[in-house]
Amino acid sequence: MEKLQVLGENILTFLNAIVSFGNTYIGTYLLIVLLLIAGFYFSFKTKFVQFRLMKDMIKLLGDGALQSSKDGKVSSFQAFCISTASRVGTGNIAGVALAIAVGGPGSVFWMWVIALIGGASSFVESTLAQIYKIKDGSGAYRGGPAYYIEKGLNKRWLGLLFSILITITFGFVFNAVQANTITEAFQTAFGIDKLVMGLLIALLTAAVIFGGVQRIAKVSEIIVPVLAVAYVLVALLVILLNITKIPALISLIISNAFDFTSFASGAFGVMFIQGVKRGLFSNEAGMGSAPNAAATAEVTHPVQQGLIQTLGVFTDTILICSCTAFVILLSGIHTDQNLTGIQLTQAALTSQIGVFGNYFIALCILLFAFSSIVGNYYYGESNIEFMSTNKFWLIAYRIIVVAMIIFGSLTKVAIVWDLADLFMSFMAIVNLIAILLLGKFAFKALQNYTAQKKRGIQNPTFKASDIEGLTNVDEWK
Repeated sequence: MEKLQVLGENILTFLNAIVSFGNTYIGTYLLIVLLLIAGFYFSFKTKFVQFRLMKDMIKLLGDGALQSSKDGKVSSFQAFCISTASRVGTGNIAGVALAIAVGGPGSVFWMWVIALIGGASSFVESTLAQIYKIKDGSGAYRGGPAYYIEKGLNKRWLGLLFSILITITFGFVFNAVQANTITEAFQTAFGIDKLVMGLLIALLTAAVIFGGVQRIAKVSEIIVPVLAVAYVLVALLVILLNITKIPALISLIISNAFDFTSFASGAFGVMFIQGVKRGLFSNEAGMGSAPNAAATAEVTHPVQQGLIQTLGVFTDTILICSCTAFVILLSGIHTDQNLTGIQLTQAALTSQIGVFGNYFIALCILLFAFSSIVGNYYYGESNIEFMSTNKFWLIAYRIIVVAMIIFGSLTKVAIVWDLADLFMSFMAIVNLIAILLLGKFAFKALQNYTAQKKRGIQNPTFKASDIEGLTNVDEWK
């Protein structure tokens, strides 16, 4: 028995070493380099569409918010909310705090830069998701990387690999992480038992996900805007209370970001990597998750949803993450080495607005994380349907998702979370290869869209025949 125990410990140690190695060299270095290359390449090829068509993005989002969904369809605004629900999670509160605690104030600047560059990658992958989307049995649209890999590259096996990776990563493990964060926050703030809170989250999740994509869209459409506005307003209150400190704060962020004197000690590298990772992993630009939501939208031109999803990157990082960063840095508590993650954010806000800050962060964690659970679930659903149209697998998937929420509420096994990060890295690499190969069709679609706009057409339309060489397209004939 003792030998078996030793053997088990040795296997676990070996597995930990492999996963740690993979996360360091694949998840940190290789993936970040690929994401940066893709971001710069797409920025130049689209002539920096993320800045050039900002006015169109805002107008399209506003029009989508006024558009009512019909006949089981998802509006462009609802698709934006589904993707933003998944993007905006505990990482926007705890992740930013961790980046500042480890990398310093300068990491915020590099977080901004990466978001601005990554917007082009988000545009390309979401436009491709729209081009290659299909209609399911209920008449709703679905699509994403698995679909454009199969149809655009004619490699179903690679699409299946992507589907497995995203389903495990987002549908199961990341949802367990979100549930764990909620129960931890509520036990700390209100003393609520983890099992009770976990069962409540599981019941709420089941009520939403068993209602299909329309119910997911409606829940996201309510939670995301309300929560984002509330969080931004509280952050603005803190900024107004410290308005005289803002010039010094901006100066601190920029000077620390370019503090090359710390290069020899390695501090600059740590700060740069923390900022880049927070930007990339928070807004998910180029990683293949948001296109699953982008494909669901009813639009007249694929580029319209590509532009709206680009705005989602800015909403996540430039707006929400910056709010957390400003609250932490204005409080001055970031210098306390005993605080990191969610505790740092809670302490920072409490120091500014009193004990209400502690409760407010707990509420934000609940809504941020729950909206992420719903958005993450949908990414898995779309890919389960890609693998098989048999309803049994979809029902089984929903049951496992609910079970993983309960599991995550009660347990925290480090190796599981590390494996999720590794799976996500592989998933992102598969997607990046696909969009680099298929990007030319997104570029041509953009040219088609802008040409129509120049001719005075306010609502451009699209046909697959508009792009030479575009084949295997179902919905744009």
